[in-house]
Amino acid sequence: MNGADTAFVMLSAFLVMLMTPGLAFFYGGMVRVKSALNMLMMSFISLGILSVLWVLYGYSLAFGPDTAGVIGNLDFIGLKGITVETLTEKGGIPVFAFALFQMMFAILTPALMSGALADRVKFGAWAVFIAVWATVVYFPVAHWVWAEGGWLFELGVIDFAGGTAVHINAGVGALAAVLVVGKRIGFKKEPMRPHSLPLVVLGAALLWFGWFGFNAGSALAADGTAATMAMNTQLATGAAVLGWLLYERIRHGAFTTLGAASGAIAGLVAITPAGANVNAPGALAVGVVAGAVCSWAVSLKFKLGFDDSLDVVGVHLVGGLIGTLMVGFLAVDGAGGLGQFGKQAVGAFAVMAYSFAVAWIIAKLIDVTIGFRAGEDDETSGLDRAYHAETAYDFSAVGGSSSSARPAPAVQGAGGQHEAVAAPGQLSDKKVDA
Repeated sequence: MNGADTAFVMLSAFLVMLMTPGLAFFYGGMVRVKSALNMLMMSFISLGILSVLWVLYGYSLAFGPDTAGVIGNLDFIGLKGITVETLTEKGGIPVFAFALFQMMFAILTPALMSGALADRVKFGAWAVFIAVWATVVYFPVAHWVWAEGGWLFELGVIDFAGGTAVHINAGVGALAAVLVVGKRIGFKKEPMRPHSLPLVVLGAALLWFGWFGFNAGSALAADGTAATMAMNTQLATGAAVLGWLLYERIRHGAFTTLGAASGAIAGLVAITPAGANVNAPGALAVGVVAGAVCSWAVSLKFKLGFDDSLDVVGVHLVGGLIGTLMVGFLAVDGAGGLGQFGKQAVGAFAVMAYSFAVAWIIAKLIDVTIGFRAGEDDETSGLDRAYHAETAYDFSAVGGSSSSARPAPAVQGAGGQHEAVAAPGQLSDKKVDA
């Protein structure tokens, strides 16, 4: 056993675990106050569901011995046959450490989709959706991409830490679910402002911090590849913040806090598949392109007419595509070129097609059986009380009346949750009314 590498992988697993509550804060701050707890819970429940499923059969389906290049078998069901002395074939780390690290990826990926469906789905239906989606989409796709024998792995698709298996997979799955569930009440008619930008920034910071474990930890060794990935993660993310803010300033006339936080996530997403295979200038290029293009992409939902509440499609699907495709040309040491770009395109669009089709079917089946969409009264009054019997904040403690607060003027933003910002010194009418 390699003690140093084992410690590194376990520490990386702990960092990736932190990303799910970080995501909960990031999304939770972006919704209206009446459904803030529901948004937190939609991420947090993934920690419970996917931890159990991963041990029961998820690890075996994703990393068990290959079956026809598409899925693992059930040799490791319930982690059968794995002991404290069982080591990985390469690297000499305990299989338990590797399985724990990969478990955190399985937890985070379905949680990413939750932002697209904010404010309008039944909590129980959401729990069923992510359990089924992980089983029939995430576990097989993880096998395609990362397991020896998986067809994309054998094809030579570069996806170091999850551009296809995590971000494209979650982004297009979220799009399919959104098309089944439909738009929020008041979409494009009333402003739906983030209720707490400080929470958004806190969540983005936790995600950024945890992403070093997500990316560098995927080297499965404390070596130069991990160091390269960590450095490129920081470079791309910083460049993406600047790219998003620059586009936002040119297009909309302001450098917003929400834009900076969203730009950081776009950069983290885009460098995930590419970071171990590009040099520093390549990482900067991936980041700045992701920041600018994702800033543009989040506004497309208004033109195309789908309600992706928190811009999961614009950031994760588009950002994942940018990183996955750009590495085809930017990969160093002779790995890049037109041939590699073709392989990257095959990987990206195969995952998109499979994930979209299956996610749509799952969402539709749930909708016609137990119902996916929350009732109109529950959606209007807020999902926190409807499903959790709680509220995020106790406004009665501060006194005052909602009638004393003047509506804040809308300020055109970058699209999605960026569409309106309260003016200085004014309390958002939506926050008080909620």
